[in-house]
Amino acid sequence: MKIYKTQADVEKDIKNNELVVDCDVKFECSIKITASLKIAGDISARNISAWDISAWDISAWDISARNISAGDISARNISAWDISAWDISFYAVAFAYVKFICKSIKGRRENSKYFCLDSKVIINKKLTIGG
Repeated sequence: MKIYKTQADVEKDIKNNELVVDCDVKFECSIKITASLKIAGDISARNISAWDISAWDISAWDISARNISAGDISARNISAWDISAWDISFYAVAFAYVKFICKSIKGRRENSKYFCLDSKVIINKKLTIGG
């Protein structure tokens, strides 16, 4: 597992506008980068703000991204341009601007909401990552 303790540690590993990690990664700090995350394993973080996020499983407080492609997502709040994931668990709000596709989605707060601004949320039990 790769562990990042500071934003500067993260920025050192960004090459060609991508942070590529070939294993699980843990961010012990909130990160805000104008690069894509390509993680071969799972992501554990507090807050993530990035262009594109691709990982197996994501566990975070808040996620803000342009595009998210993942196996399972567990977060407090999710905001993205596009979301494509298997199972999503969130606390209060999960939304996408353009596309929102998943196998399942569940809010943990009684009055939690999920939505997509430009299209319908598609829940497809046979979904494979990427579409």
